Amino acid sequence: MNRDTRRTRLLLALLLVTSVALITVDYRGGDSSPLSGLRWLAATVFGPIEQATSSIASPISSAVDNISHLGNGKDRINSLTRQNQELRRRLRTSQLDRNRAAELDKLLRTAGAGRYRVLPAQVIAVGPAQSFSWTVTIDAGSQDGITPDMTVLNGDGLVGRVKTVGPTTATVLLVVDPESAVGVRLEATMQVGITSGQGISDHSRLSMQLLDSQSDVKPGDRVVTFGSQGDSPYVPGVPVGVVTSVQGSPGSLTRTASVDPYVDFTSLDLVAVVVQPPRHNPRDSVLPPRPSPSSSPSPSGTASGTPSNRKHRSPPSTASGG
Repeated sequence: MNRDTRRTRLLLALLLVTSVALITVDYRGGDSSPLSGLRWLAATVFGPIEQATSSIASPISSAVDNISHLGNGKDRINSLTRQNQELRRRLRTSQLDRNRAAELDKLLRTAGAGRYRVLPAQVIAVGPAQSFSWTVTIDAGSQDGITPDMTVLNGDGLVGRVKTVGPTTATVLLVVDPESAVGVRLEATMQVGITSGQGISDHSRLSMQLLDSQSDVKPGDRVVTFGSQGDSPYVPGVPVGVVTSVQGSPGSLTRTASVDPYVDFTSLDLVAVVVQPPRHNPRDSVLPPRPSPSSSPSPSGTASGTPSNRKHRSPPSTASGG
């Protein structure tokens, strides 16, 4: 047993000395080393074995590495998802801000054209109040100087009147409510009538009862508020809408007309309460400019000169906000 151990140690020592000697000779010889042939032979024999081993071990190593970084990948995906959601939110907010800025600009130009002093407000709720069918709630109230029976408008025209007031909110009765009655006047004439609401639908209309059965009214005529005594609840000159049809001939006992309102009541957002009426009746100066005669009529228009899309009805741009 001891002899085998001694022989093994002696053999290992000789192999070690031989290896050191061969390495030294090969290192000193460089490219002209007498052992270069042996190196080439070893590379030829063991090279394919090393490549095969590497091809087998490489996927395993990559898989182990991917598993170790799996948690980091999920974190990265979650981070990118959050960033994408934030960018989408900012885009929506930016678009909403641009739309409201455009609405505010149009609203102030309308107020400037009529010399109305207004308080802008935002619609925060839509729904019935008390016994009325069509109302909205705005984010301005008595603390802002709002009182009942004030006129409410937007950049397109008449919205309604303030019905009830709280400290920070107010309820607005829309002109399309069946209980609403507004004194109106035909553009460029002294012919007057009273409009009443018929609710909100895809084709909301106001019904106008003419006070004079001899009134010369036709489709395409435009209507503004006549004004109330003491300018409450309605100030004069606010655009109401366009006549689309007339029932009854001149001289008949009654004559009524359908009026297409300028305001799109299905998309109310920014409105204004008239807190101070104009010193003088603006008459027809707040009405939007008529369409150019060269423009082709819309196929869905109900009458010549009658706009069929309220979104394209804009007030005159020549007046500044007041």
